[in-house]
Amino acid sequence: MVRSHRLRGRTDLVPAGVRARRAAGARQEHCARPAPDYLGRIPDGPMAGVEVSLRWVLIHMVEEYARHNSHADILRESIDGMTGA
Repeated sequence: MVRSHRLRGRTDLVPAGVRARRAAGARQEHCARPAPDYLGRIPDGPMAGVEVSLRWVLIHMVEEYARHNSHADILRESIDGMTGA
C-alpha cells in the first residue's frame, strides 16, 4: 500500500479527525432531531415540485455518499491493485 510521506507518523491527525466527525454529527443531530418529518418541496431538477420529508433527504444523502464511496474505491483499486482494503 502506498502511503503519503507527509502523513507518515501523524498520529495526531486521528484524534482531531474523530473530534471533527463528532462535532459534525452533533450539529446534524441538533438540526434533524426536532423535525425528521418536516416537509418541503424540491425547487428544481427532474423532481421539481415533489414534496419530500427531511427524513427522505437524509436517507437520499446517505445513499449518495455510499454510491460515491464505492466509485472512489473502484478508482483506488484500479490505481493500486489492492482489493478489500
